This record gives sequence, C-alpha cells and structure tokens, in this order.
Amino acid sequence: MSSAATEDAAKAPVDKDAAPEQNKRSPSDFLKAVLGRPVNVRLNSGTDYKGVLACLDGYMNIAMEQTEEYVDGQLKSKYGDCFIRGNNVLYISSQRR
Repeated sequence: MSSAATEDAAKAPVDKDAAPEQNKRSPSDFLKAVLGRPVNVRLNSGTDYKGVLACLDGYMNIAMEQTEEYVDGQLKSKYGDCFIRGNNVLYISSQRR
C-alpha cells in the first residue's frame, strides 16, 4: 500500500456508532438464541405464524409448537405443531413473551 493511500485511510471518518467486532452476531447466532422461544415467521405469501420455535435446519425448514396462523393480521387457526418448508419463509423474528 502506498503512503498516500495509508494517509487517506487514516483521514477517513470513523463511525462511532459502529458495533465493535466482538458484538456482531450472525444470523446463525440469532437462530440458536431463539430456539425454544416465541417467534414470528412471515411467509412469502404474507401469512404470519406465531409460536415456539422447536427446531430448524440449514434449508430453514421450521418446526413450531403452540402455533397460531394470522392472515392479514387476523387469527385464522391454531395448531399444536406446525411444519413450514424453508423456501416459503421470508423472515423469522423474535417475539416478546
């Protein structure tokens, strides 16, 4: 690296709000943290499933317990156990208890 490039890098603004390297969490860390906890799973169709995350795999196939199905924000069904194929999942978010 040339000395001019080094000087430019030293003058670059530092983002004070950026998290330190050790505080960064990967999506895998998040999924491990929410296993056994209440989650909201949104499908590509817009349907939401709320329940306890029992397990999931690398394809994001999901097994949930105590599951409720919401369509357009309205409760439609309640299931004891629910299995969702991963290619239908838009996102998984944690839910407050």
